[in-house]
Amino acid sequence: AMFASKVEQKDGKLEVVREIDGGLETIRVNMPCVISADLRLNEPRYATLPNIMKAKKKKMDKLKPSDLGVDVAPRIEVISVEDPPVREAGATVADVDELVSKLKEKGF
Repeated sequence: AMFASKVEQKDGKLEVVREIDGGLETIRVNMPCVISADLRLNEPRYATLPNIMKAKKKKMDKLKPSDLGVDVAPRIEVISVEDPPVREAGATVADVDELVSKLKEKGF
């Protein structure tokens, strides 16, 4: 559910209101799901200095993906990487007649 501006849980599903070109669209999605938030979804909270200092003192547990049962094996195989073709340099023309003749030579 992309660009969510309002999210509610109803009957084990999520009801997402999102903004589209023609107005608002309401969709229902099954969980688990991925939701991207619009700017209007939440008001940002700004951290106060005392809370920042408290957060610095908290211990953080370091976990590996295997501790959470997550498989991080690569699933994408890069076959090749190529540079785009080099473009020809542009040419300056003196007038419209010269431009038309050059275009005819190129087949345009």
